[in-house]
Amino acid sequence: MIALTDQPINKEEVIAAVQSDGAGAVNVFIGTVRNNTQKKPVVRLEFEAYESMAVKKMQELADMASERWPVLKVAIVHRTGVLPIGEAAVVIAVSTPHRKASFEACEFIIDTLKEIVPIWKKEIFEDGEVWVAAHP
Repeated sequence: MIALTDQPINKEEVIAAVQSDGAGAVNVFIGTVRNNTQKKPVVRLEFEAYESMAVKKMQELADMASERWPVLKVAIVHRTGVLPIGEAAVVIAVSTPHRKASFEACEFIIDTLKEIVPIWKKEIFEDGEVWVAAHP
């Protein structure tokens, strides 16, 4: 399951997509919209994506993780559109035979996603807005 969606992410569906009888671990990362950034109140976030390229790059990330760790299954779902505070912006799930690999693969996917996948985030404040660079 590799997808962009303009609807709320069904976390249980993402987790179910990576279930495997061979999995001793399923690691899940849920990135949510927080109510502040650098102590400035955030009203909401807006995400835009170059959809076909974003899905292609997310699949490449899943493939890269599978080459580096004994990954059984990977699911990556990212939101687009307007997201309120508390909403999940991205859900990543990884199943592996053992926990360490699932943690490492999941961390690799979210860190690299922010670097190479063409998804852009705009933070909306009460007094303005700013496009946030994907790179930390």
